[in-house]
Amino acid sequence: MTDVTATVVRLKLSLLRNGLRQSGGRRAAFVASAVAALLFAALQLLGLVLLRGHAHADAVAVLGAAVLALGWAFMPLFFPGGDETLDPTRLAMLPLRPRPLVRALLAASLVGIGPLFSLVLLVGCAVSVAHGAAGYGVAVVAVALALLVCVALARAVATANVRLLSSRKGRDLAVLSGLVIAVGAQLVNFGAQSLGSAGLGRLAPVADVVRWLPPASAIGAVHSASEGSYGTAVLQLALSLAALVLLVGAWARTLTRLMTSPDGSTLQAPDAATRSRSPEGGGLGRRLPGGRTGTVMARSLRYVWRDPKTKAAWVTSLAIGLIVPVFNALQGTGSIYFACFAAGMLGIQMYNQFGQDTSAFWMVATTISSPRDAYAELRGRALALLLITLPYATLVTVLTTALLGDWPRLPEVLGLSFALLGAMLATGAWTSARFPYSIPQEGHKNVAPGQAGLAWIAIFGGMVSAALLCSPVIALTIALNVSAGGDEWTWLLLPVGAAYGATITWAGLRAAAPRTAACLPEILLAVSKG
Repeated sequence: MTDVTATVVRLKLSLLRNGLRQSGGRRAAFVASAVAALLFAALQLLGLVLLRGHAHADAVAVLGAAVLALGWAFMPLFFPGGDETLDPTRLAMLPLRPRPLVRALLAASLVGIGPLFSLVLLVGCAVSVAHGAAGYGVAVVAVALALLVCVALARAVATANVRLLSSRKGRDLAVLSGLVIAVGAQLVNFGAQSLGSAGLGRLAPVADVVRWLPPASAIGAVHSASEGSYGTAVLQLALSLAALVLLVGAWARTLTRLMTSPDGSTLQAPDAATRSRSPEGGGLGRRLPGGRTGTVMARSLRYVWRDPKTKAAWVTSLAIGLIVPVFNALQGTGSIYFACFAAGMLGIQMYNQFGQDTSAFWMVATTISSPRDAYAELRGRALALLLITLPYATLVTVLTTALLGDWPRLPEVLGLSFALLGAMLATGAWTSARFPYSIPQEGHKNVAPGQAGLAWIAIFGGMVSAALLCSPVIALTIALNVSAGGDEWTWLLLPVGAAYGATITWAGLRAAAPRTAACLPEILLAVSKG
């Protein structure tokens, strides 16, 4: 019988080779990504080697291995298409036993740019703390063990979630990768600024704990052996080895259950009682207004809950709208006015309202026969957005105020947030009718080919217009803050901002309604191109 491991490794190489033969663009993208990844790995290796002899080199090395393991654990959930062998159910009909299949898939997982990048990074971590023959001897074992733990961790997590990853909703998880990048960038920025002011010594307390967690414990063993603590080094290597055994065992059990259990296509559909308990139905729908307004609100909220692209946009806006003011406040460099960022991020969701409907907009278009119908449609969509945005913007503003301790300015910042939100709702309604564009349902793009110019005009032109519409409230805020005795009247900015925001929203919806009713065919054609 042909060796299963060699066969699966050849299969992985064939998949890579045949994928590159599909087009020149794909080959160019693969080469560019490979060069970029290896160049970055080489720079990291050089930086870690230069840390040799530094007092806190071990902390950097241990935490680097831990971060690498986290990447291996979670990246397959967001980029399942990056490795065609992540779905073992494709081999379910073959006469393969779990244990040989686990060994084969583990070996195949070591083929690719990702494993090579990780190997270079782990070598750098080990070299930065290795000293003497014992240290280098342990480093060889530690690097191999850490790499195997990372790969086994990725495989165990991917196999446990393979039903999700192979489904449509699971593939749409990749859309949320933008949120991970946005949040991660802010965390890295916050951490870099903290290290810049406090030095690498700030990592030591965390590293003292992480060095006992696999696979970082393997890198910790290199440092222990270099320091002459051979018993500690053996214990840390044993922890990584035990983690590898447990991960492979869990992976094998999950793989066996996956290959022998039915999938969702053979299970009975949920009954009506179960569906009625779904988050997007039932209680909330009964609390919405009656008539067309409530129907439009329910449809818009259902898009937020069910549609992957709409959900990703909302989650990203919610996260960034909170991160920017709060992180700046925590660093002591922020201003309370940064809280308006939350209203601005969520106000963007009003732009291109019809694009999220894609080709299904024709069903909405059949119900619009007059500017009055268009106004009711736009009003329902705006109210659905306000249902989330108003309490969220208030919460972010209060939290930012509490972190900065600047409570006297809370009313004026809330007033500015409400005025900004109203201006963005007004301009968003108008640009939705004037510059509609399609949002592709598949892939990562948020604009259909050929419509990027429309998207730029709609979003950035609308944001500039919203800023101009807010200028009266901004001017009043500046005037009260610079005038003598004006601080006693800044509380008036809360009711003034709220009233101004409501008025400008109403005016914007009224202005956009005739345009929407008159241009339904053009809107339908634009949003159906994806």
